[in-house]
Amino acid sequence: MRCPWCSADEDRVVDSRPADSGAAIRRRRECLRCGRRFTTYERAEEVGLLVRKRDGSRVPFERDKLASGLYKALTNRPVSPGAVESMVDRIEGRLRRKGPEIRSQQIGVEVLAALRRSDEIAYLRFASVYKDFQEVTDFSKEMDLLLEKKEPSARRHRR
Repeated sequence: MRCPWCSADEDRVVDSRPADSGAAIRRRRECLRCGRRFTTYERAEEVGLLVRKRDGSRVPFERDKLASGLYKALTNRPVSPGAVESMVDRIEGRLRRKGPEIRSQQIGVEVLAALRRSDEIAYLRFASVYKDFQEVTDFSKEMDLLLEKKEPSARRHRR
């Protein structure tokens, strides 16, 4: 590692500890030439994630595109930007665990699940585009599905 002050490439590690909840290692280093200390971070290189589109083509996964879709669905909803970024992190993590290549439909399913848990209005907005709603009855059917899945949990609480 090159010293940021004198550019020497000889140093010693003074301290190492986990950083970013274990996703990285923080190292304090001391330059053997000038004696100044500096910090470095070591992270595992992200494996590229490919998305197989419906037409069979493959494109690189774009985190910004995922975030953009969530932000659009959550426009004017009571969800903080920090909560949206956390959703993006969780969804991306789930997708990365599924392998180096995922289908675009898997992304849509993960987004729908995250929105369903956080904001049902945003869920309906996203579903209307993702599922290509053509009529008002499509909204009604999706709302019926939302309400249907809520009832069992409401019954459990009454006991």
